[in-house]
Amino acid sequence: MVIKWNKAAVQQLLEAIWFIEENEFNTYAVELQSEILSKIRNLPQNPTIYPLDKYRKNNDGSYHAFEVDDYRISYRNKKDTIIIVRVRHTSRRIRKY
Repeated sequence: MVIKWNKAAVQQLLEAIWFIEENEFNTYAVELQSEILSKIRNLPQNPTIYPLDKYRKNNDGSYHAFEVDDYRISYRNKKDTIIIVRVRHTSRRIRKY
């Protein structure tokens, strides 16, 4: 199973890490990034381990999400591919997408 990243999700993760580093929490930024990437790397072993994404409109059952600290990572489980769709801080206003 292959893991692919949506361009927006890559940008969202980078911006989150940069924001944390700019506020001089470098150690936390490294730990957060490491934990997020570790969970993503483990998805191929059990892609449905996390619950369905409750904020996804018309979720056909292929969109799931998990949280690491205050960051929510949404992904889509397709036949042979996992697509990382979104990375957002949980305090941001929720919009169904």
